[in-house]
Amino acid sequence: MTKYDKYGALHVNAKGKLVDRNGVTVTLHGFSTHGLSWYPQYVNRDFFSFMSEKWHVDVIRLALYTAEKDGYCVGDEANKERLLEVIDRGVKAATEVGLYVVIDWHILSDSNPLIYKDEAVKFFDLMASKYHAYGNVFYEICNEPNKDCTWKDIKSYAEEVIPVIRKHDKYAVILCGTPKWSQEVDQAAADPITIDDNLMYVLHFYADSHRDKLRNKFEEAAKGGLPLFITEFGCCDAGGDLANNFEQAGSWIELADKYDVSYIMWNIANRDESSASFVPHCDKTTDFTDEDLNEACRWYLKVLKDHAS
Repeated sequence: MTKYDKYGALHVNAKGKLVDRNGVTVTLHGFSTHGLSWYPQYVNRDFFSFMSEKWHVDVIRLALYTAEKDGYCVGDEANKERLLEVIDRGVKAATEVGLYVVIDWHILSDSNPLIYKDEAVKFFDLMASKYHAYGNVFYEICNEPNKDCTWKDIKSYAEEVIPVIRKHDKYAVILCGTPKWSQEVDQAAADPITIDDNLMYVLHFYADSHRDKLRNKFEEAAKGGLPLFITEFGCCDAGGDLANNFEQAGSWIELADKYDVSYIMWNIANRDESSASFVPHCDKTTDFTDEDLNEACRWYLKVLKDHAS
């Protein structure tokens, strides 16, 4: 039985926890795709089923880059249609095998969600109208606001996008990024979004770069009841490469588990970087063996196995 089969649609309770219809706290653990423009081949039912059955994954995140090469907001209409087809394939495949799925508006080089706000409004209007009845879909409305983007900017953006989603989907959990590459959760805690209460705030960490200082910030927010979801993490440095630090990653996992916070690892791809799940020469799209996996993926699979048992 998958977690979705057991718990169904989830929501955020008054204590900031992700819970099922009976108020039982639920934590989700899974993987994020890399950019859907570049690695669409991994978005398939066989692989999602493999992750669910063999890796004990219960959530998949679909990373839709907005401004990078072939991004949703900078490509032509044909490119946009291709990306919408990949998302549709991903949502339906996840649903068929009992996974929760995060539709991620993956801003990065565009830094501030207000830059493509109009595109985001149209996109989430479409997503919520298509998937409002699914029950397993989360909407991540901005990945990693960065550079000079303020919490005021993000909050203003969220207050326009959230009602568009709610027009179609009254119950899905919405995930909102925070300043400085989704690290300044303290700013969200000090001035939370008040127009919606089925909302969680995003924190990202890369274990070799983000240590006690960010963990302390995370713990203070969690203690204060801020609803948190780690929609992206890695064991390496913040650039997604170089050596892994499993001691620091373990400290993060222990802390997230302590506060019942869900987490998703970056990334499903065979890129030549330490945060990629697969070694560069692996061209499989399912039925992976240990020899196909990078060391961070192998480490995380042990974490998932411990949770499952």
